[in-house]
Parts: sequence; structure tokens; C-alpha cells
Amino acid sequence: MDMSRRGFLALAGAASAMGLAACRGNGKSDKPEDVKVNLNEYKKLAIDDSAWNYDETNDCYYQLGLPYCTDPAAGSYESLAIYVPGAYFKGEKSGDTYRCKIASDARVGSFTPKTAPVVMPINSARLSAQSCPTAYSYEGLGTYLKKGLVYVYAGFRGRSGGYVSDSSEQYSGGAPWPVVDLKAAVRYLRYNAESLPCNAKRLFVFGYGAGGGVSACLGALGDCGIFTPYLSKIGAAMHDADGKSISDRVFGSASWCPITSYDTADSGYEWMMGQFADDGARADGQWTKALSDDLATAYGKLVNELGLTGADDKALKLEPVQDGSYLSGTYYDYMLQTIEGSAEKFFSTTSFPYTYTPGRLVDPAFPGDPNINSDSAVEIDVMTGAVEDASGAGEKDATSAADGTAAASGASSQADSAAADGNAGTTADGSAAAKSGDAGAGTSAASGVTVVQSTVYNDAESYVSALNGDDRWITYSPSAGGVTITSMWDFVKHCRPAQKGVCAFDALDRSTTSNQLFGVDDESSLHFDETVATLLGDNADKYSDLKGWKDDLVSDWAQDIVKLDSLKTDMQSRVNAMNPLYALSGHYAGFGSCEVAPHWRINTGLFQSATALCADVNLAVALGAYDGVKDVAFTPVWGRGFELAETSGDAQENFVSWVTDCCK
Repeated sequence: MDMSRRGFLALAGAASAMGLAACRGNGKSDKPEDVKVNLNEYKKLAIDDSAWNYDETNDCYYQLGLPYCTDPAAGSYESLAIYVPGAYFKGEKSGDTYRCKIASDARVGSFTPKTAPVVMPINSARLSAQSCPTAYSYEGLGTYLKKGLVYVYAGFRGRSGGYVSDSSEQYSGGAPWPVVDLKAAVRYLRYNAESLPCNAKRLFVFGYGAGGGVSACLGALGDCGIFTPYLSKIGAAMHDADGKSISDRVFGSASWCPITSYDTADSGYEWMMGQFADDGARADGQWTKALSDDLATAYGKLVNELGLTGADDKALKLEPVQDGSYLSGTYYDYMLQTIEGSAEKFFSTTSFPYTYTPGRLVDPAFPGDPNINSDSAVEIDVMTGAVEDASGAGEKDATSAADGTAAASGASSQADSAAADGNAGTTADGSAAAKSGDAGAGTSAASGVTVVQSTVYNDAESYVSALNGDDRWITYSPSAGGVTITSMWDFVKHCRPAQKGVCAFDALDRSTTSNQLFGVDDESSLHFDETVATLLGDNADKYSDLKGWKDDLVSDWAQDIVKLDSLKTDMQSRVNAMNPLYALSGHYAGFGSCEVAPHWRINTGLFQSATALCADVNLAVALGAYDGVKDVAFTPVWGRGFELAETSGDAQENFVSWVTDCCK
């Protein structure tokens, strides 16, 4: 296992936190160790080399519906499909299928059957259950297969449980089952490594939104002891046919706008954005305003326990200012520098005139299952924050978001709201064509059809002017190539305002998809945030004197966070299982106990308000300090929202290029 270069300093700095963390999970490593085993235990998982289908037109071999564990809870989800470049096999037709042998002398792109990497998508922003494909389509697969990659589309159980098809039998879902199922899929591929034309050690996972968070967990929590009882429960392959232990460590993890680290999701949201808002649930006199401030303070204190360090080995800390808010220190400076650096990259790579068109995220976004691609794909309106909330409760109304703060101020979400309402001249970076004097391009549509607006900026000056509006919070020097932002508050106000209510993830009414993720079987939606539970218990008297307080909130949280799942695992361990920092930070008991992927790619839209930027930054910083991690490509993308955010080019093509580079 790997240990951070600065791990001992982090551990020393977080000694008090470790005392608490030790109670939250056993931190036991599940690093493979060869032991005497039943060699036939997983025999039925062996892939049939005579069952390949062949698409002659596109030269692709494939198999669908392969169970990846011996005792699945829901077979339609716990199975996978494999798509292989045709050159990698020598196929002999046998009835309706083909018997295939590996063509050892083949080459596709940069790869051979011995070196080809495997890529596995996590194709859901909201962690809806992902079924194994039951039909075949080559559409979209060429992006991967023509470059020599083997593409594996694995099903998994999602954020909540359900019923087995044509049965009254219920299966469990929610944390940590999505990660467990995908770990089992990884182990299946390793079990069958000798039969597949690939290097099964070179396995990459990729996803977006909550699926991106799962990708990060798979990348950080390889062979983590938390998952052992779950893997055993479903009969995941723990050793190969020769008795050698199998690892579920992956080679690389890529994500776009990942939703992760649920233990700090609420407090991080309030520190990054919520504490700067003053309307709705955060208006003076509301008890939730006091909770917002307390959560922001709690996050400030937590950051100082994480043991994060910058590239210069300087500790990243937060310090309180005169009113007690944690808005000073090296961590704050690092965040502001990250934002300014993203803006500088935008100006250095953007040619003017520049046409901005709001991005839309289609969920699912990746190929492999023609059923969902053709019938079930939906656009996520990035401005509503609906990617996280199941019902909209606990979240500010989309139309009201356009009120209060001027749409011309640079807010991604407000701008998309205006576009959805058909208000011409406002873009998703919040700048207004009328304000800058540029030409706005729009389309008209019938009622119920989304209208996407574009805005043309003639030069950098007009773009900066539109961002500033009536304020002067951002300046750009063309000669020096530098960007200066007055404060994080100003950036948040203009570009990333809070769009969700207080307790953005663990909602007061348990209404978010995150609440579903931590539900337990019939109790399908539960509170999970220990920080909120503690603040409610400690401050009930203060909150009760303010507007909107309900006395039963304290007991709601207190009762939920002690619930156990079907394997008698406590809530905090389940939260840890969905947190890549569990293995990367000395604040947690799992620090240093897991096998961490060496290659990472993390992209996030800097103007999205579904999550706090600090979660992405924390992950990138922790990875950068961890021994064994070879590279971390972290790109906060200026001007983009909750989408497959890229500075240029196509997201999937860029991902394939990154995978290829990692394998050199």
C-alpha cells in the first residue's frame, strides 16, 4: 500500500481527529494475500470463448449479459458487456456465435492485445441504477475501440434499492453498493484476464456527477477493507483459477464535476457559497441562516484537520477573520489562486471574437447501452441544481434564482434559467449581450422546448465588462496575461451563487438523491451528515428562537445516523465508503490502508453550483501528496457549468487521449 509523502506530518497534525476517526471505520486493508482456497469457487464466472458475437461492419466482437459475481442480488444490474476491437481476436464461426482466440500479433492504434487498456464508464450523474445492456449498438463505441481500447459496460445497483424483475423479492441499494458492484466487475475482468485481449491491470473508470464520485472512490479505495463483507455477500471473485488473490485496484480514474465526500458536502457548500447568500433560507432571522453560518465555521475547522498541503509542502489552513468566519489563511489563498488560474487559462487559450453557448449535460452521456441512449436520455438543466435533488425540496426555486442577483452579473445558473425561460441576451456565464454591446444569438421554439442562447464577445474587454456588471471584481491584463479577482465572495456572487437550500445534500426533509443514497431498504431516504446532527444537538436552543425551527429535527438526525444497513454496517462507515479522502487524508482511519490508482483526471465546471469547488480541490491536493500517484490532471474550467467540462475539444476523445498517454 502507499503512504503520503507528507503523511506523518498530516497524521501528527490531525492526531485529535484520528481519535474520532478511529471509531468510524476499521481502516483494515484488504490488500490481496495468497491463501489456500477452493480453486473452483468462481468457476462459473469463467468467460465462454465460443460465445462471442461479431459485428462485421464495424469489426467489433462483443458479449452481453455476463454475470460478474456468483450470488448477485439483482442479475440485470450485476452483469456486464464487453466490446473488443475485432483485430484483437481470431474468430471462427460456430453456429450463431464465434469461438475466439487472441491474435497476439495484432495492433490497433498504440496497443496490442497484451497492452490494451480497459475503460469502464459510470454512466449516471445521479447514481440511478445502471442495467447491463440487453441489445447491441456500435454507436459511440468507435471513439474507444478504434484507438485500441477494450470497452466494458458494467451494470450496478444505484442510489436506492428495488425489486428483482418479475418478483416480489427486494434487493438492497444505496451506499456502498454502487462501488461494491463495480469492484466486483473489476475483479471479474481480472479473473478472466487470460481469456481477454487486454492488460487487465490497466483498467480505467470514468464518470460524471455522482457517477464521477464513484469513479473517484474506485480510484482511491482499492482493496479497502470496508467493502470485504459486501463483496463476499454477492460472491465477487476474490482469487483467480490458480488461487492467486485478485485486486480491485484500478489504474486510472477520470471524472467530470464529481459529487463525493458526503461527510463534508453540506458544510463545504455553505463555506464555499452558502455563507455569502442572504435570501431565502439564508435570510436574516431564519434559523437556517444560523445553521449555514455554523456549517461554514465547522468546515473551516475541519479543513485544518485534513492535513492538506500545497505543491510547496506548505500546509493549507483556514483562519478566522474579525467576525469569526474562516475566510483567511493559506487554504483560502489556494482556492482563490485556483480560480484566478482557471481564468488566466481561459484568456490565454481563447480567441476573440468568442461565442459562448451554454452547455447541457445529457444523462446518460456515454455509449454502450442503446436502450437508454435511444429511449431514456434526458437533459439536465444545470441551472436548477436538479442533478442532486430528487424532488426539488430543500432547493431554491429555479425561477426565483433569477431574481435578486442581476442576471448580468456572471452567474451560470441564473443565466441558464433565463435561457430556459426564453429570455434572450443572457448566457450561462451570466454576461449579458445588451450590457456589453455584443450581438446575442437566439432561437425561438414552441412551448416546452428548451431554448439555448449564444452570445458573441468581440474582445476580452467586452467579456470582462460583462462579467463585472456594475462591480469591478475581476481584472485582466492582456500584456501580463494575469487575472486578479478581489475576493472569493465576489467570484461566488457573480459566477457561482448558492442554488440549493441549507443542507444542500442532507436536506431537512430527506428529499435529495443523497438522502436516498444513504437510505436502508424500506427506509429509503435517511439523514447521514454527522456534522449537521452535532450542530442541531448543540444549538437547538439558539435555533429555536429563530424563524422556521422545528423541534423534531434534532431527533430526526439523531435517529437516522445510528441506523445500520442489512450487513449491520453503521452510517459513518457507509459515508466513508463513498469518500475517496478516507484513504488519502490523515483525518480518517483509512489513511494509507488502500491501494490508490496512479493516474487521475478531474475536470469541473467552475461556474456550476451543484457542489462546492473545495471538494474537487481537496481531492486533487490530497492525491498530489500521495506516494504512488504518478499524475493528477486537475482542470477547473472557466465559464462552464455542470457538464462534461473541457477547455477545448470533445470530452470523450480527450479522455481516450489521456488514457493513451497514461499507458506510454
